[in-house]
Amino acid sequence: MATPPIKKKIPDVVKSSPTPIKAGGGPIKPPPVVGGGPVKPPSVVGGGGGKQPKPSPWLDPQNEPKPDVTASFVEYLRWMREYDHPHRDGTKIEILDKAQEKADYGERLKQLNERTELLARGGVTFLVKCSWRIRIGGHRGPESILIPAFDALGMPYIPSSTLRGVARSQAIREIMAIDNISWKDAEKKIAPYFGDINAKNNLQGKVIFFDAYPLASDNVKSGGLSMDMANNIWQWQGDQLTYSPNPNVFLSLKEPSFFIGLRLASNCQDTAVLEKVKQWLIWGLQTGVGSQVNTGYGELLIKGSNRPTEEFLRVEFTLEGQLIHGAQHFTQWHKNDNGQWLMRGKAEAEVRSIAFKSMLRYWFRSFALGVLPVPEVKKWEAQLFGAIDPQTRGWVKFEIIHGRVIQGEPKGKYDDSGEQEGTLTLAYSPQVLTTNHTQIATLFKSLTWLMFRLGGIGQGSRRPCYARTSQYAPWYRGSTLYIESKDDYWQLPNNVQRFQQRCQEKLHEFYTSLGQITNINVNPRNLNTLGTVEPRNWREAIDKNCRLVVCSGNATISNKPYALSILHSPQLKVNNNYDPNLCGSVARGVKPSPVWISDLEKYQVVTVFGATVDPRKKYLTSLKDNAQQYAQIFPF
Repeated sequence: MATPPIKKKIPDVVKSSPTPIKAGGGPIKPPPVVGGGPVKPPSVVGGGGGKQPKPSPWLDPQNEPKPDVTASFVEYLRWMREYDHPHRDGTKIEILDKAQEKADYGERLKQLNERTELLARGGVTFLVKCSWRIRIGGHRGPESILIPAFDALGMPYIPSSTLRGVARSQAIREIMAIDNISWKDAEKKIAPYFGDINAKNNLQGKVIFFDAYPLASDNVKSGGLSMDMANNIWQWQGDQLTYSPNPNVFLSLKEPSFFIGLRLASNCQDTAVLEKVKQWLIWGLQTGVGSQVNTGYGELLIKGSNRPTEEFLRVEFTLEGQLIHGAQHFTQWHKNDNGQWLMRGKAEAEVRSIAFKSMLRYWFRSFALGVLPVPEVKKWEAQLFGAIDPQTRGWVKFEIIHGRVIQGEPKGKYDDSGEQEGTLTLAYSPQVLTTNHTQIATLFKSLTWLMFRLGGIGQGSRRPCYARTSQYAPWYRGSTLYIESKDDYWQLPNNVQRFQQRCQEKLHEFYTSLGQITNINVNPRNLNTLGTVEPRNWREAIDKNCRLVVCSGNATISNKPYALSILHSPQLKVNNNYDPNLCGSVARGVKPSPVWISDLEKYQVVTVFGATVDPRKKYLTSLKDNAQQYAQIFPF
């Protein structure tokens, strides 16, 4: 078996430019050049001038408020301009950035934590640290901004009711597992601790929970208030999937520490009760609190305690290329050649577990659509990964530990490409039954292997990382994902034929475990056909019309691997531009490319949706005819 590929050094390049935000909402669409070709940015004129005033995030731009540094985010909301503001996207980012950068809650948070310490006197207090981000409760504010829970004065916090709910749920799950009883019966057994309004006795709980506030420091005076981003790209509409990138900026708390306080109620003097409830709370906080706990949000750890032991998969990785981004920060307003105000936001690179969850979800859906009825795919996608409608938490928890940015996006002509690293971990959610553990572990282990071999993560994930020769930004395209493990399971074979066999083994493992979990006869040799494939239409499903191949050959374009150089070759262009039915398009609506290419150095793995019709069929023919080695992985 060969060792993992040594990462290539990308040719020297020049700085990348973030996506501009146009007045009136939405990213500015570049000229109709698609599939990774040169995109000339709009020219920028001055910082103002003309009759049209510079966009302002405030309700009354002629009398801009000057919030004190101690003003809470609620104060900013009071002065935020109306919803239908013509520059709503850029000004929304501007006001969130102001609220984050100027916030100084240090003195107030100190007072609130001292209050908790006084109220909990005679009880117990302890600190917990969030391993990544957390979003508790909250609601939709102006422009549907998701904002975390704030108290009456606008300070971010964890309400006491949330802490009580976390401890209570953990107690119920623990008793259910120990006594092998139902949730309802377990509720009766914890009534002596938490109370029960329907019980004849134990109406009142025996432990008082206090609101928990973050700690502020000299470096983080806001208690961790931080801009965040959600982007629900794929959505089910009936039995059809729609692709519509829709980035939504919101606020969460990043790596905060919270001060927790508990004490016994006046009707109880038993310290053993307090200690038991404390332990339930600690374990519950480690499981996760708030929203998106299955994607790394909300894990709170007490110093000296161990993380939950339900982990079943761990793999170290490095990502090279356009990177995973979290939030976009405000820069400044400029006018373009047409006199329109635009704001070139600055994207923040961040290693995010939700990016890995989304990619695993994508590949699960694509493979499952080839062998299961669409309603079953929707059902099991929600069961495994979670869903909003119907609200389902999901059976698997995805986290990144030790995530960090090694090399940021290039700032100069000779900088390397961006690089991130971390460790991906998968664990069983508390919602899953232990009887399903083996099948879940097998399915996700094979699915993770396939994800790492079929494409990248984050921006440009359908192409391997390569340096562009164009004089215009961005200077890098693509995303290459490396596994940093010496375990034989993750090693790459030396040649195309061996990789074909290895990949087919992982596909069989996936389909077998899928059949066991769903109790449906899954036969990958009897594939579905989803819709009619046409030159301009295809489904992103690994069905009868899809092809997975592995190949190697001499690249015809120096800065691109063989499979990508064939895809971008002049013979496959239309009017001297990349064919949108091969390379995707951003003009007149975003259309994702039907071709995925992963560069494993000695060979490339290529996935082609709708491969039975030109131009995709023509691409595969050209790929095979010019290859030194070529093998079809799927269909078998």
